[in-house]
Amino acid sequence: MAQFDSFSAFALSAETLRALSDLGYTRPTPIQSEAVSLMLSGYDLVGQSQTGTGKTAAFGLPLIERIETLDRSLQAVVLCPTRELCMQVAGELRKFLKYHASIRVAAVYGGQPIDRQIQALRGGVQIVVGTPGRFIDHMHRHTLKLKSVHTVVLDEADEMLNMGFRDDIETILNSMPEERQTVCFSATMPEPIKALTTKYLKDPKFIHAGEQELAAASVEQLYFTLKEKLKPEALARILEYEHPDSMLVFCNTKRRVDELYQALKERGISCSALHGDMTQQARDLVMQQFRRHEAHLMIATDVAARGIDVHDIDLVLNYDVPEQEEIYVHRIGRTGRAGKLGKAYTFVVGRESERLQAIIAYTGEEIQAASLPTLAEIENKRTQDLLSEIRSLIDRSSFTHQLEHTQRIVQRLENEGYEATDIAAALLLLKIGTTPEQVDDLNRPRPEHKPKARGPRRRK
Repeated sequence: MAQFDSFSAFALSAETLRALSDLGYTRPTPIQSEAVSLMLSGYDLVGQSQTGTGKTAAFGLPLIERIETLDRSLQAVVLCPTRELCMQVAGELRKFLKYHASIRVAAVYGGQPIDRQIQALRGGVQIVVGTPGRFIDHMHRHTLKLKSVHTVVLDEADEMLNMGFRDDIETILNSMPEERQTVCFSATMPEPIKALTTKYLKDPKFIHAGEQELAAASVEQLYFTLKEKLKPEALARILEYEHPDSMLVFCNTKRRVDELYQALKERGISCSALHGDMTQQARDLVMQQFRRHEAHLMIATDVAARGIDVHDIDLVLNYDVPEQEEIYVHRIGRTGRAGKLGKAYTFVVGRESERLQAIIAYTGEEIQAASLPTLAEIENKRTQDLLSEIRSLIDRSSFTHQLEHTQRIVQRLENEGYEATDIAAALLLLKIGTTPEQVDDLNRPRPEHKPKARGPRRRK
């Protein structure tokens, strides 16, 4: 398949190209390069892609180009597993439609009054992005007319099946016009996905995120071998050492999310949790706090985390090694975006090292062994950070004016006979506390099964 190095090489309208220019899009990603041209040619398509590869544009741009602008009937449908992903996809499509005033997009999902959605649909909508359950609700109410639909996209198809939407998806697809273009994007390709595509897609083209997309050159990947019972303490150490503004911790199950949330709360560590058993209102609140950095640490399952639209996550931690290699790539794709260096750490217990080795083989990436920060290293880093803050404050041009009040306090103590160095030392002691004891169970050698690596190293 030919590769395109510019969006202008596609048969895109001037309005779409102008919107892409405004958004700073210059070169299509590999999956966009293949998917856009294939969809514009009318092929059914199966694409395997991870977070951060640009798949919304990959299906969104050709979908937009195929809309008949003078026809106000529903022409394209995008199905997503979660409310969050629906909102994200609809938002991205609206950005691409900046100069297409006559094309309208609506998002339909649970947790929002259906009457409000019905009102939006009555105004004439050519593209609908929705969760399967709410989409079927609208079908039953006859507020969605499907006879003019020519394009159907299944986004994050594997997660829709994992969440039990298979019957709903089949109901929707069976209700669509037989002559249509059907596109399926999925991070993984288990047998149920293959069966679904075989049944509903006609001679589809297959594309896959190449190694250059799977590679995470902008992400520092480390793993830590430890005992299960020491995981909460290890996470606490990392938090204290790294001080991330935004950290996402992945657990394999809802129960694990709840257990870790409780364990951190008992340690006095502020955090939030996200999983499928929470109410939609609670999930929305958690996401708002995380986006605004009101909550710096969020613990989540993979299903709940799909559709998280946060672009500046400093650190991703695999509290549990994921069951599938593709999920690891999907998780760490949350960090290291927009030209920033990201960090992805993984806790490995016992024979989980075999799964880690499979991940290393799959990604072709080096995941280096590392030791958790010792109490002494944490204390030293805390001191260095404090010294940097002090130097920065002193070097400011407004230092004298800003600190006049505190300088008078120091002078008062000096007048009482105290030395300036003793005053400063006492204030620092109040700020950073006493030096911790150097007992460090986390980094004691233990007989664990360790995967092959190019050699352990201390974090930079």
